[in-house]
Amino acid sequence: MASRYPASWLDELRSRSDIVQIVSGYVALTKKGRNYWGLCPFHGEKTASFSVDGEHQLYYCFGCKAGGDVIHFIMDMERLSFPEAVEQLADRAHMTLPEMEKDEDYERRRTQRERLLNANREAARFYHETLFTPAGEAALAYLRRRGLSDGVIRKFGLGASPDSWSSLSDRLLEKGWKLDELVLAGLTVKKKNEDGRERYFDMFRNRAMFPIINTHGNVIAFGGRTLEKREPKYLNTSDTPVFNKRQGVYAANLLRQQRHLERVILVEGYMDVVSLTQYGVEGVCATLGTALTNEQARLLHRFAPQVYLGYDGDSAGQHAILRGLEILEQEGVPARVLDFPDGLDPDEFIRRDGIEGFRKLPAISPAAYRLRRLKEQLDLSGQDGKLSYARAASGIIAAVDPVEREVHLKDLSLATGFTRETLLEQMNLSAARQPGGKAPAAQPARLHAVPAEPGSDDLKAQELLLSLFASGQIPKEMIDEKDFEDDELKSLYRELLAGASPASLPDLAPDDATRSRFTRVLLSPSAGDTDQMITMANDCLNRIRKTRLEKRFEELSRMLDTAPDDTLPALLKEAQEISDKLKKLK
Repeated sequence: MASRYPASWLDELRSRSDIVQIVSGYVALTKKGRNYWGLCPFHGEKTASFSVDGEHQLYYCFGCKAGGDVIHFIMDMERLSFPEAVEQLADRAHMTLPEMEKDEDYERRRTQRERLLNANREAARFYHETLFTPAGEAALAYLRRRGLSDGVIRKFGLGASPDSWSSLSDRLLEKGWKLDELVLAGLTVKKKNEDGRERYFDMFRNRAMFPIINTHGNVIAFGGRTLEKREPKYLNTSDTPVFNKRQGVYAANLLRQQRHLERVILVEGYMDVVSLTQYGVEGVCATLGTALTNEQARLLHRFAPQVYLGYDGDSAGQHAILRGLEILEQEGVPARVLDFPDGLDPDEFIRRDGIEGFRKLPAISPAAYRLRRLKEQLDLSGQDGKLSYARAASGIIAAVDPVEREVHLKDLSLATGFTRETLLEQMNLSAARQPGGKAPAAQPARLHAVPAEPGSDDLKAQELLLSLFASGQIPKEMIDEKDFEDDELKSLYRELLAGASPASLPDLAPDDATRSRFTRVLLSPSAGDTDQMITMANDCLNRIRKTRLEKRFEELSRMLDTAPDDTLPALLKEAQEISDKLKKLK
């Protein structure tokens, strides 16, 4: 992850991003001993097991095993990728990204981005204020008809664009923005008359306004719903320097605030999100006027282990589900489909059946949904239809796990009249057509790996020894690489010996489980002073070396029983030397 950034630059970023200060913005911390403690933000707990090490700039939870440096903390809290977390911390620390240091245009683009975001924020404030004035009366009446409360209107920052040509543009120009900036932000349209004179007007007029807010809380774009009988019914901001409709989702800011989500519910429209949220459904978002993209699928997987597709019940919505399932499978994101009855969309359904009705909705598997759609398209009253259904369905069922396959096999046999054996044979044929000659395995959910705690006194001693070494309080010559039998600990020792900081080492971990272990091992030891640390290190070394000698003594004892006569003297001598060393250690 860190390869695109120089190690020295990342070290400086960590040193200028005090982990105690940053974590304190999310977690109430209390200092106990060397470290700070609080309730873990990554899992529910009543007793504080979340530790922040200000000396080594690391955090670790002894409950759920989450751990890492300040960059990983921001990644996990804000659901960001490594580069996004680095960029956020760099902005906070007023550091220029390495790849931008020689880019003369970087500062201009950064300033431009800030001005466009500020313009959007001011526009959102203007639209929200307008909603509660005579100019917003029609939009407010529309939102009221849709059953929205004042609370949810404020929660989403909903607003109204006046039925006038340039109210917003004029206000922003008065506040110091330039016309070209407003055009670039997608708030204003600029055109030339036939006589060549330039005129401008607001992009959104006489519409109910839905601000689109990203995970950082920035207003990046808008969606506007017409209050008249005209097209387009919904008008959305086009791509701008601060907005790309393929990369974000509506209500991403609320997803970031909701912890421990078991699933994200993806719907089609802004009103679906707002209505479901008002009724108490968590983890709801919508795409931004496009079909689901790979970028959006990866974003959603940061917030929850699986995605439920809750698209409209009409034919367009059902077709979009099939495409959405393909995208989610490409990204390895487990998915389910919410089955809305009577062709209703989520907003209509929850207003009719309420939250209890929503909770009872079946969430069907991708295979079950595909089989249903396939069945709807074929006439199973004749033999040709049954043949087509059996062949196509076999290809779908061949790709699922054995337990789900058994369920679908029974249903398929009843629907077509073919025996289980015949259908299994057809499935083998379908699987053989897949690349590699076998059915694609079902994609498992990505689980947070939990490393095992050290299992032996010898391994515990090695880990404590490394922790003491990482503190920088014990002489380097006390320890040697051969004191570590564990390959991971040996690797960490080499890095520390070469001058790496403890905070940088979790980045070397290949997976979450290893990163968690690295963090736990590298935490500052609970020792009072240098003399105490040296004493602890000597205890660890004695335990490690005693264990090695005992293992070697056992090996020699076994070898003596079968050793040739010419090797006995050397083996006996070594065994005696080890015995003498063990007596001294005891």
